[in-house]
Amino acid sequence: MAQASQKVRVRFAPSPTGYLHVGGARTALYNYLYAKHTGGEFILRVEDTDLERSTEESMRMQIADLKWLGLNWDEGPNPETIQDMGPHGPYRQSQRKQIYMEHAERLVKAGKAYYDFRTDEELDKIKEAAIAAGRSPQVGPPAVIPTPEEAKKRIANGEPGAIRFRVSEVRDYVLHDLVRGDVTFPSDMVGDFVCIRSNGMPVYNFCCVIDDAMMKITHVFRAEEHLSNTLRQMMLYEAFGYETPRFGHLSFILGPDRQKLSKRHGATSCNDYRLKGYLPEALNNFILLSGWSSPKGQEVMTREEMIEQFTYERFNAAPAVFDTVKLDWMNATYLRALPHEELWARIQPFLKQAGLEFPMAESAEWRDQALTLFKSYMTTLADAEKLFLPLADSKYEIGEAAAEVFTWAETPKVLNAWKEELQKFPGDRISEPEFNAIQDRVKVAAGAKGKQLFQPIRVAVIGQPQGQELKILVPLLPKSSLIARAEKALAKTR
Repeated sequence: MAQASQKVRVRFAPSPTGYLHVGGARTALYNYLYAKHTGGEFILRVEDTDLERSTEESMRMQIADLKWLGLNWDEGPNPETIQDMGPHGPYRQSQRKQIYMEHAERLVKAGKAYYDFRTDEELDKIKEAAIAAGRSPQVGPPAVIPTPEEAKKRIANGEPGAIRFRVSEVRDYVLHDLVRGDVTFPSDMVGDFVCIRSNGMPVYNFCCVIDDAMMKITHVFRAEEHLSNTLRQMMLYEAFGYETPRFGHLSFILGPDRQKLSKRHGATSCNDYRLKGYLPEALNNFILLSGWSSPKGQEVMTREEMIEQFTYERFNAAPAVFDTVKLDWMNATYLRALPHEELWARIQPFLKQAGLEFPMAESAEWRDQALTLFKSYMTTLADAEKLFLPLADSKYEIGEAAAEVFTWAETPKVLNAWKEELQKFPGDRISEPEFNAIQDRVKVAAGAKGKQLFQPIRVAVIGQPQGQELKILVPLLPKSSLIARAEKALAKTR
């Protein structure tokens, strides 16, 4: 068992088979926070021995997701070059095959593992016979175990053979889990299990033990689904004489239907949330509370507060439900608290993607005014597109919904009066009180009221008879833009 005096070393070890899932992000966050809280080290290890599913692209995507979340690691692949940084590499399992084979040979030499040349068909028959006899479908050793020398000759001749760990003692293994308390595993839950496949590739449980031992991992916080792997890993730690780290198995994250969170529940990867305009600090805060609680009862926390308060004693063993409503609330809270210059910088990618440009955006005063008005309507950064759209001259067009407005007798009068008032206005920007005064004068000049007054002006400003309040939008548009739009609307009356 890891000693309390040891420097804490934790790891996050994803398989590079796609973007980083929010469940994986939570595991990474918990390990990161525990390392920071204890003054320890956070290691990133890539478990890419599944060659059919693991890709370089996926690894880079997951590294990008971790960087976006701000979960920076002390050792592992360099986030820029993907080259190793740290003294315990390689940090990619696909580059550690020689290390695994040396460990497997050590077990074989000690009589704790053996070469197994039985075919899949033979193993299937053994399992079927065990089930027919009312036993667990487990595999034991063959009638004759080849010596290491014989086995190597057979492999040299092209015969495929696996290396299988020998479960020779029947007894209980007790895991002192930091989340779930003591968990007892009878050793006969598993039969002799494979360490190295017949194709030469090591299996997850074998690699994991060796890597954690050689990388001096002291604590392992990982998903509950890995609890079933722990018995095999405890056996391997014992067989090698390696110190067993302290384990904590984290609760599942469930969807609103209380089924395990998956794509059918909507966005599940960090990249999905990034593209939807969620803030990484809000997502971190949200997933932090999905299985852990603040000892001070806080909901919204700074990174410093998270680190200060984070201990494994606050883990909740019960499943957490992914509450999108709460995530939206939390994101809006973070978003609205951002300084305006920071908020403006963060919405820029969304505005640019939508092709929105604003001649007055160079003015800090204009940006401040626009964000003061719009941010209370924003839940995510992506909401900026819809809110700022009416301010972009290149996007102004008169929609079909405005057709009825141009059938009214009052419309040409209102539009002409509106344009004349704009042309007479001495400045370039119209304040809300000035707009209200202009609208009153248009009312008198055109002899219009109600929707016959308001809707033609709205069409002349945003191209639609319904939408955002003009007293909000007009002060954000330069007089030249308002006049140009009024002329386009007037052209529809001729």
